[in-house]
Amino acid sequence: MNWDAARYDRWFETPEGRFAFAAERRLLEAMVAGWPRRGKTLLEVGCGTGLFLDLLYHTGFDVTGVDRSEAMVAAARDRLGKRADIQVANGESLGFCDNEFDYVVLWSVLEFCDDPLGALREAARVAARGVLVGFLNRWSLYWLSHGRNRPGRTLGQARWFSWPEMRRMVEQGLGRPPRYTRSVLPGPTATWRDAAPWKYLNAPLYPVCLGAFAALRVDYVDEKPLTPVGRLKVEPAGMG
Repeated sequence: MNWDAARYDRWFETPEGRFAFAAERRLLEAMVAGWPRRGKTLLEVGCGTGLFLDLLYHTGFDVTGVDRSEAMVAAARDRLGKRADIQVANGESLGFCDNEFDYVVLWSVLEFCDDPLGALREAARVAARGVLVGFLNRWSLYWLSHGRNRPGRTLGQARWFSWPEMRRMVEQGLGRPPRYTRSVLPGPTATWRDAAPWKYLNAPLYPVCLGAFAALRVDYVDEKPLTPVGRLKVEPAGMG
């Protein structure tokens, strides 16, 4: 698939895209809350234009990103500058040493991999402490409107995963079952609004099988969080 980086970013500027990004951000921050961040390295596989890599940087990780699209990598480098090392690479065959990173994140990337199981195995190989996977849920109402029978659209070309399918693949590829799972956006896109009652419907994190976007975390060590999620790596006001 040929990715248009500008088109990708423009979608997140639409009302639907902004709402989805805010929900995914809540999910991402909740999923990494159990991981120490200060001095810990994190690789995002399939980092795209760097939207979520930037969030991970601001939660306190030392971040590296890879993507197989040169256009996406160029956009991510523009976004993050010197804050991240971003390279063109295929997530199914990473040029990194075993256990080179503390953590690996695959956020909505397995859907577009030729060999998603191979990508998971590579993530397990280079991650010393844990792996986080975000994926499009085939059991969601969102799949009915944006995934099913829409081959001409980007999400229609994606491989959406059911929760049992993803769990089996994760256990096979990462070597153990998930420790923590959640999802967001349980309703159709018509409910993705800030007005009541929809904002209350979309505020919680839901069981993994319900939301449009789901996530799971596999830990290789038992850890306690050292850095609160809200403590962002940003300069004080007036210093920029």
